[in-house]
Amino acid sequence: MKGKILDFSLQEGKGIISGDNGTRYDFVISEWKNEKAPAVGQTVDFDMNENSAVSIYLEKAIASGEKSKLAAALLALFLGGFGIHKFYLGCNTAGIIMLLVFLFGFILLGIPSIFIGMIAFIEAILYLIKSEEDFEKIYIDNKKCWF
Repeated sequence: MKGKILDFSLQEGKGIISGDNGTRYDFVISEWKNEKAPAVGQTVDFDMNENSAVSIYLEKAIASGEKSKLAAALLALFLGGFGIHKFYLGCNTAGIIMLLVFLFGFILLGIPSIFIGMIAFIEAILYLIKSEEDFEKIYIDNKKCWF
């Protein structure tokens, strides 16, 4: 069943999930099957055992604001010189730096622009070779902006 976490206390290790059927289910942290602690508002998939939720998994949904490694790689590959992939990943300062160096690099015979393009190409390759978990941990959770 799908549901949403209504309340969770890390100190007590207990929380409440509202199921899609409108029923509320209690859960304990030992039933949580994800590395990160549960947070209020997260969408989850779980099994029911009377009035308790068991085997609780975080529902992965791109539409809920999560970033896709494929989208980041394609942006880096095709629009990387402009730093679009940096803006997509939430690294606005790095995106502005790439954009300005790329645009104003043509003043210096285009050498800085070529350099920025190579950085974007390398980052696209790095995004693609990382596993989904590594990509999320490195670039989304830890906000690593360069290589």
